[in-house]
Amino acid sequence: MEFKNLLFNLSNGILTITVNRPDKLNALNKLTVQEIQQAINSAKENPEVKGIIITGSGTKGFVAGADISEFIGLSPAEGMAMAQAGQDVFKFIENCHKPVIAAVNGFALGGGCELAMACHMRVATDNAKFGQPEVNLGLIAGYGGTQRLIQLIGKTKAMELHLTGDMITAEQALFLGLVNYVVPQAELMARCIEILERIKTKSPVAVGGAINAINAFFTEGVDGFKAEINEFGKCFSSQDFKEGTSAFLEKRKPNFTGR
Repeated sequence: MEFKNLLFNLSNGILTITVNRPDKLNALNKLTVQEIQQAINSAKENPEVKGIIITGSGTKGFVAGADISEFIGLSPAEGMAMAQAGQDVFKFIENCHKPVIAAVNGFALGGGCELAMACHMRVATDNAKFGQPEVNLGLIAGYGGTQRLIQLIGKTKAMELHLTGDMITAEQALFLGLVNYVVPQAELMARCIEILERIKTKSPVAVGGAINAINAFFTEGVDGFKAEINEFGKCFSSQDFKEGTSAFLEKRKPNFTGR
């Protein structure tokens, strides 16, 4: 599969997807959003892929926002359709049963912040900046930013960031709980890989079930506790459960297969 705006590297079961529009600070246009969905879908179906990293090319921008040139002249209905398409793709990332980490290597603004928030975890470089500056353009976030920022840092600070358009530093993002770790630029990919290597030793069945159950907490009309019960029960039919319990009783490391 070939893409115009994405680069790929699959190594030791970890797929790195790099948004590659350096002249635009990796801003998201429609094609890039579509390609991200295609790439995640391909990774979901590829048994060789155990975990996914999404990052941006260069050292200045993860994704510095959406491509504003595509917004000019849109009608309200067309704007709604664009937001729906973006939300669908980011929900697709959020619901991926394989772990997805955002390696935030610079500006994560607007759609870039929304993309990072759609991933299951975020690791940022010490020069990274986060924000939802859409109000500066007479807009609001459209790819899920108003909802996910509240989920991750709470209403009080989310309201401030959306209404002022202010940026926050990586350290502030860490304090607020928006990111999991802040590291020097040179250590970014190594830290993301190290996290995924740890997850790779666990049961893929259980990892996927945990992702589903956690996401259920934020899904309208879904009882998260019931979702946890269902996912818990599903584990009992897996070979991974049998292997995990046997390994525990036999005092050895488990060999999970994802079945």
